[in-house]
Amino acid sequence: MKYRVGGGLKIDITPITLKEACRFVDEHHRHHKAPQGGLFAIGLASEYRIIGVAIVGRPVARMLDNGYTAEVTRLCVLADHPNACSMLYSACWRAARAMGYHRLITYILKSEPGTSLYASNFRLVNECCGGGTWDRSNRPRVDTHPTEQKKLFEIV
Repeated sequence: MKYRVGGGLKIDITPITLKEACRFVDEHHRHHKAPQGGLFAIGLASEYRIIGVAIVGRPVARMLDNGYTAEVTRLCVLADHPNACSMLYSACWRAARAMGYHRLITYILKSEPGTSLYASNFRLVNECCGGGTWDRSNRPRVDTHPTEQKKLFEIV
């Protein structure tokens, strides 16, 4: 699909491999590394240059992994591309539905507004979930990610 954004700039949904998407996330994501794996990835290109990716996998929370739920585990877009996140979230839902999934979920930091999720018809399910450190006295760890609580969004 092709979209015109702002002053006529064309943005295209494009196929991308998981390996390429993970490399993009490792290079550009604000606070996370790429996930260990995934079901599929979707790219967003402008003038044949990747400007964003979304990686969809099985739910990280094992209680949500019912075989019909998928999770957007990473979404990463370069700055100054309005509506790009919404385009990727919508494309992820179309692809997941086509593969037989009934529900798509994602988490964002509690401090993030979720504007692109609302624009993509996701709804807020839980405003305070997750967060905290994984560091334990018997298993010390260094947190390299934000430890604030998360918001859970879904589309069904």
